[in-house]
Amino acid sequence: MTYGICNLSIVPLRAEPTHTSEMISQLLFGDDFVVLEKTKYWSKIKISFDGYEGFIDNKQFVEISKDFYEKLSLETAIYTGEFIDFITNSTNELATIAIGARLPFFDAQKFFINSKTFQYQGKVFSDKMTKNDIIQNAFTFLNAPFLWGGKTPFGIDCSGFTQMVYKICGYKLFRDAKQQAKQGEVLSFIEESEPGDLAFFDNEEGEIIHVGIILKDYHIIHAHGKVRIDTLDHSGIFNQDLQTHTHKLRVIKKII
Repeated sequence: MTYGICNLSIVPLRAEPTHTSEMISQLLFGDDFVVLEKTKYWSKIKISFDGYEGFIDNKQFVEISKDFYEKLSLETAIYTGEFIDFITNSTNELATIAIGARLPFFDAQKFFINSKTFQYQGKVFSDKMTKNDIIQNAFTFLNAPFLWGGKTPFGIDCSGFTQMVYKICGYKLFRDAKQQAKQGEVLSFIEESEPGDLAFFDNEEGEIIHVGIILKDYHIIHAHGKVRIDTLDHSGIFNQDLQTHTHKLRVIKKII
């Protein structure tokens, strides 16, 4: 078995082993994974955090040992907390990283991947946070443009948004909305929900296609065109700009 870790700020995860294939998700710096298949140019991987599978360019990761991978799985994850920041290596070269990047074995502003040591001096997240923290961190992504498969403030999709907000607050969500809808406890009515709970929405075929984070006073923050705040009612999401409902409510889930 081969293991790897993302050593670049943002790397696309593709549906097929080609650069023109659909981007289905992204890896951020420090994301580790199992290599399921490897060819000359591409590897099919399974991300450790959420079990998501796809293809990445072999030039955009480094292999790690089984021992490194297993120790990493036992470590409490530490994530960068700055909207955008940078790390430096031993020769003082800079590399940018986005919020939610993982810092392997971080201690005293230093961390390492294999034999390479890096330094990071910014804010970090490591502990489980409250629902109020979830809301505050959700606002960090406000106005981020929608990007299918995206997971950063520079481009993010609806489930990438909810996953990343919960991730930096210490909780694991699956990657896709329909997967996330299987997690947590079902709430029967909006009135039972609290800010920080998740609302899911379906299409005419009954398939879950959208998710957002519930706010107070019947509002929701979600990625639709951009990360935005709209009204939530028993029918679904009412877009204030368009003056119409854009998503049909299916279920509300309490994750924490």
